[in-house]
Amino acid sequence: MNRGIYIALAILFPSLIVVYEAFYTVNETEQVIITQFGKPVGNIVEEAGLKLKIPFIQEVNRIEKRILLWDGSANDMPTKDKLYITVDTFGRWRIKDPLQYFLRLRDERSAQSRLEDILGSETRNAVAKHELIEIVRSTKGRSPAIDPLLKKADVGKLLPITRGRRQIEEDILAAASVKLSEFGIELLDIRFKRINYNESVRQKIYARMISERQQIAERFRSEGAGEAAKIIGNKERDLQRIESEAYREIQSIQGVADAKATDIYSAAYNRSQAARELYDLVKTLETYKKVIDPSTTLVLTTESELYRLMNGVNQPRK
Repeated sequence: MNRGIYIALAILFPSLIVVYEAFYTVNETEQVIITQFGKPVGNIVEEAGLKLKIPFIQEVNRIEKRILLWDGSANDMPTKDKLYITVDTFGRWRIKDPLQYFLRLRDERSAQSRLEDILGSETRNAVAKHELIEIVRSTKGRSPAIDPLLKKADVGKLLPITRGRRQIEEDILAAASVKLSEFGIELLDIRFKRINYNESVRQKIYARMISERQQIAERFRSEGAGEAAKIIGNKERDLQRIESEAYREIQSIQGVADAKATDIYSAAYNRSQAARELYDLVKTLETYKKVIDPSTTLVLTTESELYRLMNGVNQPRK
């Protein structure tokens, strides 16, 4: 009985191995090429499901159906205006001709390497043919907002461009697609992920930017100083005009007042002897007030009118 079991197992186990090697599955996201002794045989299997092949002789080679990503490495390259920049790109691609792809590249690792070579080369050629502003600007019709102060200083205006970054990306796509089609690859898109100055020239660029901003600041300071001088000059002129008009008005008022006071004094003086004496007294007292203070020393004769009035102050009234 044990011998029969061993015989059954000896027959069943190889049969299971043969069945396992004879059947394979195909997913929705892949396509399969069957090779026999390393050479493709039959048609490309694109429909998903359970499939059959010759065990041990034929081999299953799975190829991706989905859109794949290529993320290129950042490379240093010169522009047409001799500025070294670091360009980082990425793209999307898919396998259009599986058989050609399999015969030329075999696997995705080889495809990524080929994409790096071709796209890197075409990117370098495109960058070398254009100036930096063409690569940085997205579209030639773009009109970005400009700070009014910079616009007034005639700074910050963008130079006109003929193509723009988007068109340059299209040129790279067109040139690379022709070369990649020989490997059964369809390039769907390519974009600049990042563009930056090379580290060796970045400090020089920063120094130039600082110098330009300092020139702009100096221009603003000069314009501000000129405007301040103009305002101060207008202020001084207006102040002198106001003071002159006020002084003229004061003199006119004082003249009118003096004339009226003189008329009043004259009328009072001519009215009577007592009024004349009162007038003389008042005027004399005003003179005392103007010429005498605590630090004044007077030397007078007894015949002086000034002495007479002062001496009369101490005499008793009759």
